[in-house]
Amino acid sequence: MAGPVKQRPYDSPRRRAQAADTRRAMLLAAERLFERDGFARTTIAAIAAEAGVAEKTVYLGFESKSGLLRALWNLRLRGDEAEAAVAQREWYREMLDEPDPARKLRLTARNARVVKERIGPLFGVIRDGAPTDTDVAALWERIESDFYDNQLAIVKTLAAMDALHPGLDAARGADILWTLNHPDVWRALVSRRGWSADQWEEWFAQTAAAQLLATKPVGRRRRGE
Repeated sequence: MAGPVKQRPYDSPRRRAQAADTRRAMLLAAERLFERDGFARTTIAAIAAEAGVAEKTVYLGFESKSGLLRALWNLRLRGDEAEAAVAQREWYREMLDEPDPARKLRLTARNARVVKERIGPLFGVIRDGAPTDTDVAALWERIESDFYDNQLAIVKTLAAMDALHPGLDAARGADILWTLNHPDVWRALVSRRGWSADQWEEWFAQTAAAQLLATKPVGRRRRGE
């Protein structure tokens, strides 16, 4: 005798859209509270209340508060919830493949500005939360490591073009680019000193070119670049 027929889980575009909306509401609620109160003082209960969902829904979606912070970081860093890492993104690959060294650094400045406008204070939330939570500490370490690796990849393409200053190797060049491009520098100049995003982008492109390239510093960006 045949056993009972198992019911397939009900699925529909509408249900998937509702689930995506709920997930995004939780992420945005967490972002508001993390930025206002910091990671340590923000609770799952507060995030659930802010998002208008049950605490269980938050746990089912992200498992933990640190899991939620990790998902939020990935969303803001990449611009969406697709799995592709920064190094696999079209805008990053375009910059790596750019044959002109000066324009490569202009593209680097443009991309860095776009990302930093998205991550905003979240970088500080993770840095400040790292001493209080081992998972956040691991996330912080991965962020720092990935960020340096991405800068090194950029400088290696410049080295392959023989475009670096004489005597400057890829490792030292990566240290320079990492420092100029670090989110703490963005926060110091834009958030604390009142620079506009345009001013920061121009400064970054000019300074990176002056420090790294064997040729003259990059000129001002043309409209639309």
